[in-house]
Amino acid sequence: MIIANQFRAGLTILFEGEIYSVIEFQSVKPGKGGAFIRSKLRNLRTKKTIEKTFRSEERFVEAFIEDKKLQYLYNSGDTYHFMDSDTFEEVTIDKEKLIEIVSYLKDNMDVTVVYYNKEIIEVKLPIFIELKIEHTEPGIKGDTAKGSFKPATLETGATIQVPLFVNENDIIKIDTRTGSYVERV
Repeated sequence: MIIANQFRAGLTILFEGEIYSVIEFQSVKPGKGGAFIRSKLRNLRTKKTIEKTFRSEERFVEAFIEDKKLQYLYNSGDTYHFMDSDTFEEVTIDKEKLIEIVSYLKDNMDVTVVYYNKEIIEVKLPIFIELKIEHTEPGIKGDTAKGSFKPATLETGATIQVPLFVNENDIIKIDTRTGSYVERV
């Protein structure tokens, strides 16, 4: 058990039958009345963020989550196959759990899978990944306006905006949190 005044960023708790991660918290001690905790919580299943206020002595069950490294192997329809890097056993994950990252998955890529009681809660990509540009329009010589971008299709099928100087077959670094171009490799 954990009480609200022990909140810290990244703590996972069970609240109203769901698993939440504490994003922010603030302890408030008004002149009158008891202290309370203002918090911002993220539901790990639905990804929705809520703001809640709790009495400082309110109790919660801490949700113990486990991170595992898996390697992406292949997909067949809406089922994606991964290999556990430690036990070498195959793990299958439905596309609905991967909807945010499926456009960046590449063969043999390592991902982090978050488990709670053997249930897959979330699949995370590395923060930065390198992918090859399959198709983009050529940049026009002399067109060096700052902030100018063009669409580019990556080897995984995803389309992102890249600067005008990036060409086909270039390898680029992408920030998977925002889906944006970082640099040419």
